[in-house]
Amino acid sequence: MPPLPVVVPLYQQVAENNVDGQKNFFHLHLISDSTGETLIAAGRAAAAQFRTSQALEHVYPLIRNRRQLMQVLEAVDAAPGIVLYTIVDRELADSIDATCKIMGVPCVSVLDPIIDLFQSYLGTTSRRRSGAQHVMNAEYFARIDALNFTMDHDDGQLPADFNDADVVLIGISRTSKTPTSIYLANRGIKTANIPIVPGVPLPERLMEATRPLVVGLIATVDRIAQVRQNRVLATASHTFRAEDYVDRASITEELKYARSLCARNNWPLIDVTRRSIEETAAAIVALKPRLR
Repeated sequence: MPPLPVVVPLYQQVAENNVDGQKNFFHLHLISDSTGETLIAAGRAAAAQFRTSQALEHVYPLIRNRRQLMQVLEAVDAAPGIVLYTIVDRELADSIDATCKIMGVPCVSVLDPIIDLFQSYLGTTSRRRSGAQHVMNAEYFARIDALNFTMDHDDGQLPADFNDADVVLIGISRTSKTPTSIYLANRGIKTANIPIVPGVPLPERLMEATRPLVVGLIATVDRIAQVRQNRVLATASHTFRAEDYVDRASITEELKYARSLCARNNWPLIDVTRRSIEETAAAIVALKPRLR
C-alpha cells in the first residue's frame, strides 16, 4: 500500500494565517478509522469553549492499518498538540496511547467512555466495527431520498409536490432557507423552501397542503441588509435592482409582510439572526415531534 500523504487541509492553512494576534493557537489532531465526522464535531464543540485559543485541525480519516497510523503519529510528533481518536481496532488504539505517552502529548479515545457506559448498562459487549453509523440501511436511503426531494424543491420549484414535504420553509431573500433545508434533508427530513416576495402570492398548493410543517424564517433588518450587500458585491451581473434589494426601508416592509402572512396562517416564525443553521434546524424539529 502506498504511503499515506499527510496533507494540511486548506481550511487549516487559512485558520493559521488568520489567527488573531491576541489568541493562542494549538494543534488538534483528529484520527479516525471512518469519516472523522464524529471527531470533528466533538473537537469543535470543545474548542469553542475556549475563546482565547484557536485550534488548527489536522484530520486523518480512514486510518485502518499500522502503516497508515505510523505516518499520522509522525505528523503528530512534528506538530505536538491534543490528539482525539475514534479507532475501534484495539491494537491500533493501544499504539496511539503508548506513542502519545512517549511523545508527551495528551490523547483521548472519544468513544470509549461512551461505549463502556453502554456496555455496562446493556450488559453486553460492543461489536467494535469501523464506520458502523454509516451503514447503508433503510435510514441511509431515506436521507438520500430526502436530499433529492429538497434539491428538487428549492426556491419554490415543483409546487405540485408540496404536500409530500415534511417541512416547508418560507422567508424573504437571505434568511438561510436553502442551507437550512439541506441540513434538515441530511437528517432525513424532506424539506421544500419558498421565497416570500411582497405582492406575489404563495403557491396555491402550499395553502392546500395539510401534511407539512410550514415555518417562516426572519432576521433583523441589519442582518439581512448586510448579507444582501455581500451578495451584491459578489455578483458580477445583477438580475435585480440592487438599490431596492439592500434598502433598509424595503427590507422592513418585506419583513412586515412576511410576519403578517405567517400570523394569518398561524405558521410559526423563527428569527435566524443569531442562530447557526444547526440551531435553526433544531428549533424546527422541536416544533413537530414526529420529526425527532
